[in-house]
Amino acid sequence: MDLLIYAAFFLTMALTYAVICLGLNLQWGQTGLFNVGIAGFVAVGAYVSALLTTPAIDGRLGGFGLPILIGWLGGGLAAGVLCFLLGALTLRLRADYLAIATFGAAVVIQLALLNLEGVTGGPFGIGFIPRPFSILQSHANLFTLANLGVMLATVLLSYLVLEHLVRSPWGRVLRALREDETAARALGKDPVTYRLQAFAIGGFFMGLGGAAQAHFIGFIAPDNYLPILTFQVWTMLIVGGSGNMRGAILGAVLVWAIWALSGSAVSALFPPEAQARAASLQIVMIGVALCAVLLLRPRGLLGEAGTLRARRPALFSKASLSKGTHSKGSKTNA
Repeated sequence: MDLLIYAAFFLTMALTYAVICLGLNLQWGQTGLFNVGIAGFVAVGAYVSALLTTPAIDGRLGGFGLPILIGWLGGGLAAGVLCFLLGALTLRLRADYLAIATFGAAVVIQLALLNLEGVTGGPFGIGFIPRPFSILQSHANLFTLANLGVMLATVLLSYLVLEHLVRSPWGRVLRALREDETAARALGKDPVTYRLQAFAIGGFFMGLGGAAQAHFIGFIAPDNYLPILTFQVWTMLIVGGSGNMRGAILGAVLVWAIWALSGSAVSALFPPEAQARAASLQIVMIGVALCAVLLLRPRGLLGEAGTLRARRPALFSKASLSKGTHSKGSKTNA
């Protein structure tokens, strides 16, 4: 029973990453927008939700005590609006400017979280964040399973919404812009408008995932949103399969499993005084898994659906090659 409860807690945390990864998949996998500031947008969602739902504390802004659902939606909207504003400034420029801008935004957000103590609590963070089904906390097993049910429903709803969007004409325009912007522009599609919409919607889901994490952990601090978080989410998407919503969910669960198991291995194999340095082995393990997937499955475990090239029959290929050779030979003789 204890193993089952641990598995439920593990899966709950993995599914919060799945929501974040779904947002990145819309931005990069469907639209080709290179976002390297994921940690910043996740942090915005987490802190905004915490400020909206925590009880009032003297000397700190926030403490509105609103319902958790309002906090989650508020965190997602705040991250989405930030993505919209950032994209409006950079999406008209070259693609690499977006990467620079998002990375800079993440750094600025992390520094703001450290220094705006009257809002964020500074390096001490924000505690007493309400958890879903807190009335069940005296029944640990039931409490864990109820939280897992909430995240399963959240991931399923997020998946259905995004899958509907990417299969719609709007989603087909995103893929057209990703593959050939000139052709899409010739058909009357405005690249900036569509990319801005995709970037903002993806940011909303990143903020939603960050808000969910904050409420399941119950405490947040600036150290939770370092660049390693961005690396983790990118690895999840690449391992699962960029451009595939199910791949984003699968990659989140698998990479989080590697991270959790390697952390347990470090705790078991190294003495307490060496565990701080040995924790870097978790990053090494994720890097090894990423390299293995790129070598064995370059498109990820679940590649993007509908993009595999059909193999031509060998006879047809040889005939075409022979015909092409004769044609070249006759032209040369001529």
